[in-house]
Amino acid sequence: MTATCLLILLFGPVYLVADRPWLFLLSCSLLFPLAWRRTRPAVAAGVVILVCLIQWAVGAEPVAGQIAVPLVIYATAAYGPAWASRTVLLAGLVGGVMLTTRLFSTTAESGILGLTIGALYTVLIWMLVLVSWTLGDLTRVRRLQLQALEDRTRRLEVEQMQERKLAAADERSHIAREMHDIVAHSLSVIITQADGARYAAAAQPELATEALATIAATGRDSLGEMRRLLGVLRSDEDSPTRPQPRLSDLDELLLGFRAATLQVAFEQTGVPRRALPAGAELTAYRIIQEALTNVMKHAGPKATAAVTLTWQARGLQVDIIDDGRGAAADPPTAGGGNGLPGMGERVSLYDGSLTAGPVQGGGFRVSAFIPYSEA
Repeated sequence: MTATCLLILLFGPVYLVADRPWLFLLSCSLLFPLAWRRTRPAVAAGVVILVCLIQWAVGAEPVAGQIAVPLVIYATAAYGPAWASRTVLLAGLVGGVMLTTRLFSTTAESGILGLTIGALYTVLIWMLVLVSWTLGDLTRVRRLQLQALEDRTRRLEVEQMQERKLAAADERSHIAREMHDIVAHSLSVIITQADGARYAAAAQPELATEALATIAATGRDSLGEMRRLLGVLRSDEDSPTRPQPRLSDLDELLLGFRAATLQVAFEQTGVPRRALPAGAELTAYRIIQEALTNVMKHAGPKATAAVTLTWQARGLQVDIIDDGRGAAADPPTAGGGNGLPGMGERVSLYDGSLTAGPVQGGGFRVSAFIPYSEA
């Protein structure tokens, strides 16, 4: 708007002093639309084209306000829609021919000289139109490129945020499974030992004392595991943590169950063709831990279990079988934790399979197969 007022103040007095106010109004009509050439370029271009047509129709001479024409062409090409940009380009080219024709129709020049001068004027006007339109179109392309970069940056930020949320959700799920494994195993041992200590307290105090010691040790181990797990959540920096258990740690796990009065037999056959990934070994370890914990909870106080690892040509077969004798097994609580369904999810990550169900004649069987990773 400021530029429009300056142009009017610059050219207006020329016509007013020359006592030609109608030319002043014509210039104002061409310059006023510049005020909204960026916000509404198509409207500004339409007004300028209409005023130019009126000027041509009444035979008025070119005025200083004609400077608005290249400015509007530039603004429409830069900020207007595609149809408006093409329209002003065509109008500018046609207008150049119309203006040249009108100017030389009133002069004495004719013949080859007149045609040459007219063609030269037309080319000059076309060059002005094309330069204005090209600069505007380049500005539009640059603006669209910047908008595309901004949109791409926003999309990347949204995608990164979603990835962070998914990673956090996956980590929470992983931690929930780990906490379930730790708490379920420890509480099962504690409950079993507490029941045994209660029954043995009067007749065999030494067994009760041993059971209480096992309860205390299990509780301390579980508390340490929980602290380490929660320490990972609170830690802002990478810090050394206890290595995740692997199949080489099975002896220690089975000793813990045996100390909790669960009779567990262990057998390993075959030779691995190649080592399983650390995560796959952790999965096998957790399956055995979860299955034996369920034996203690559901199979009765005198149940026995057998753990078998079979190294096959394609991978590792894990079997945990209990005889389920003694007191009736308590039914598992639906939705009471991750448990074996969580183990099934872990096995599926390594393209393995897991099945669980009762055995004919009594007992329960958990079987998992974890293939070797692709070499």
